[in-house]
Amino acid sequence: MFAGILSGAAIHEYAAAENIKSYAGNITLFTDIFLRLIKMVIAPLVFSTLTVGIMKMGETSTIGRVGGKAMVWFVSSSILSILVGLFIVTLQQPGAGMNLQVPAGDVQTGLAVSGMNLKAFISHTIPTSIAGAMSNNEILQIVVFSLFFGIAGASLGEKFNTPLVAALDVVSHIMLKVTGYVMYVAPLAIFAAISSVVATEGLGILLNYASFIGGYYLAIILTCMVLIGVGYMVLKRDVFRLIAMLKDPVLVAFTTSSSEAAYPKTLDQLTRFGCSRNIASFVLPIGYSFNLVGSMVYCSFASMFIAQAYNIHLTFSEIVVLMLTLMLASKGIAGVPRSALVVLAATIPSFNIPVAGILLLMGIDHFLDMGRSAINVLGNGVATAMLSKNEGEMEESIEVGEEIEA
Repeated sequence: MFAGILSGAAIHEYAAAENIKSYAGNITLFTDIFLRLIKMVIAPLVFSTLTVGIMKMGETSTIGRVGGKAMVWFVSSSILSILVGLFIVTLQQPGAGMNLQVPAGDVQTGLAVSGMNLKAFISHTIPTSIAGAMSNNEILQIVVFSLFFGIAGASLGEKFNTPLVAALDVVSHIMLKVTGYVMYVAPLAIFAAISSVVATEGLGILLNYASFIGGYYLAIILTCMVLIGVGYMVLKRDVFRLIAMLKDPVLVAFTTSSSEAAYPKTLDQLTRFGCSRNIASFVLPIGYSFNLVGSMVYCSFASMFIAQAYNIHLTFSEIVVLMLTLMLASKGIAGVPRSALVVLAATIPSFNIPVAGILLLMGIDHFLDMGRSAINVLGNGVATAMLSKNEGEMEESIEVGEEIEA
């Protein structure tokens, strides 16, 4: 990461404009390769682990109980993270004093926001083809199919589903082994991603937005502390061991700006921590669609920043409705490029906040995305461990270096 910052800054400073563009376009080949390799693994890994987890849970009452607990926590953590972002942005007022004029006409942001409504979301959740869902890495659609498949398999009993469970369990372990090979490319991908952005934008953009970025990352850190605090209430001192074990996937998400890139490693580390493989395989994929705490911090912080920049004063009730709308709109679109920006672009116009304000953030969105991707991974890891402990499904921890028995 530091090598990427230094090389990008040097190229931005000394290279010609056309050479900078060429460098930024070509160096990201390493990042593209890494993310493609990770996406290659995700669909079969989510399907195999989630299906096996559900089948091994057995009774549908167990599945419903664990799923219900997960959704309660996901909603609660979303509200907590929204409140943290709202508290910091209200206290700091990073947009105050900008005094921007509200544009007279519509301004194009280049974001695809059509179809962003409840009907479209529910329709998009149901796959028309599992092959299509897997080919497009639609995690939420894969989760829905896996839930139906796993519950149907569990209802047949162990006599019929044991061979299939064994086969899918082998597939999941193979996918985790493939992930281990793919992770060798991660350092190059991280270097390329950071170097490309700094070469294009320069370090100066970080100084121009220092107040906003500083306040945003303060909100991210406070949210992390809240999550760890809640985790401590359930896991006690083990929460600190969990954080240490999640360090690698969190850093992968931070440096690549992709929480998807960290999914396989997160699942592996949670199993090593002692989480029930069945619980982890069930909760983690759902969390990737419904437990986006980083995106919630970002949406609350960014929407209020834009309102401040245009001197738009919202009443308490308007703020409450805006935050609830952002929370609902964010669910299930983790796979959409710049998903948090898309949610903002679809939501804020309804509250008379100009969508042109998003242009203020697009230049630094990569640096903001790093933080929200990292905390998404941490939030899902803590949630999975808490639910596993609550269900009495914690197993013996596997130390680093040992193999997970198939």
